[in-house]
Amino acid sequence: MLKIGCHLSASKGYKAMINDALKIGANVFQFFTRNPRGGNAKNIDEKDISEFLKIKSENNFGPILAHAPYTLNACSKDEAIRNFSINTMADDIQKMELIPNNYYNFHPGSHTGQGEEIGIKYISDMLNQIISPTQTTIVLLETMAGKGSEIGKTFQEIQQIISQTKYQDKIGVCMDTCHIFDAGYDIINKLDDTLYEFDKIIGLNKLYAIHLNDTKNPYKSHKDRHEKIGQGFIGIEAITKIINHPKLKHLPFYLETPNELEGYAEEIKLLKSLYKD
Repeated sequence: MLKIGCHLSASKGYKAMINDALKIGANVFQFFTRNPRGGNAKNIDEKDISEFLKIKSENNFGPILAHAPYTLNACSKDEAIRNFSINTMADDIQKMELIPNNYYNFHPGSHTGQGEEIGIKYISDMLNQIISPTQTTIVLLETMAGKGSEIGKTFQEIQQIISQTKYQDKIGVCMDTCHIFDAGYDIINKLDDTLYEFDKIIGLNKLYAIHLNDTKNPYKSHKDRHEKIGQGFIGIEAITKIINHPKLKHLPFYLETPNELEGYAEEIKLLKSLYKD
């Protein structure tokens, strides 16, 4: 069965999100832990979580992917921003433990002129401060397009972060199809080569989730602008190969395409029709 879902608004709580997911044929979903452009988070509603967990269990849902806010930048030159990132992620992971055995995804950040080596050290230092050996939440580093001073545009950079952390069994990767194509990984013509390289450098056992997006920009553009499935430079043929690839098809796929619920429902229906059990 294809594990497919999209990004949903967390404003009404977990129960509302999973009910929206069911309405559009999804069996996984992603959400922001707090205001994506700020830092405010909703208070925990234990009844809402309890009802959500019951519905999740009854409907054979896959893992839920929480996304950190965009304001989180663990490798900023600004110490205040780094501290905000540490405190925010620590709080997010603590809350994620209320819905155990799910994923928490974040953008590694931008080194803001300090260079990759210093940026990577800041990120791994943050993870070493936050991650506990007893937590059930897997923290995922997202692959990035490489705009500006972004870290995470290459598999090597991701691996360098992981290699400097203490509890590596609690860390994985979320591969974004738009991002890696924009970064220079040819997933249209060289998908097998890309996965071979990922396995050699990081290990496919570290790949937990995929952000399934088309892109508005051509190969190696380093732009990071998502497009609806089949309407961008990656195209429906390549996306069909991705969801059916034997090394990927068991993973959960999360859509971040420019859609409302109706558009996501259409994409989910399309992708299910292209998936081969």
